Amino acid sequence: VQLQASGGGLVQPGGSLRLSCVASGSFRSDRIVGWYRQAPGKQRELVASITRGGYTTYGESVEGRFSISRDNAKNTMYLQMNSLKPDDTAVYYCNYRTPFRDYWGQGTLVTVSS
Repeated sequence: VQLQASGGGLVQPGGSLRLSCVASGSFRSDRIVGWYRQAPGKQRELVASITRGGYTTYGESVEGRFSISRDNAKNTMYLQMNSLKPDDTAVYYCNYRTPFRDYWGQGTLVTVSS
């Protein structure tokens, strides 16, 4: 499975960004997919995850501001990020979880700064 993330960049506080991640290879749409992030000097943390049926889970710090979605027909997941804060600055990784291992995208940098 290969994951290709895109959509990161520089945005001002209060702004919005939309990340995308396209999966290829032996991708199964019945698996959980999600987004994680890692800021400098910090551990990687869960941002959001979503099941095939659309059940979502969010990290406490992004609840109410971020929204995860997926298009199973396109093997694509999205992360809509609104009301961005400087603390949201991090490299964002898309994730595909199987019973045997996790797969990760290459990461896309999001910088929130004025």
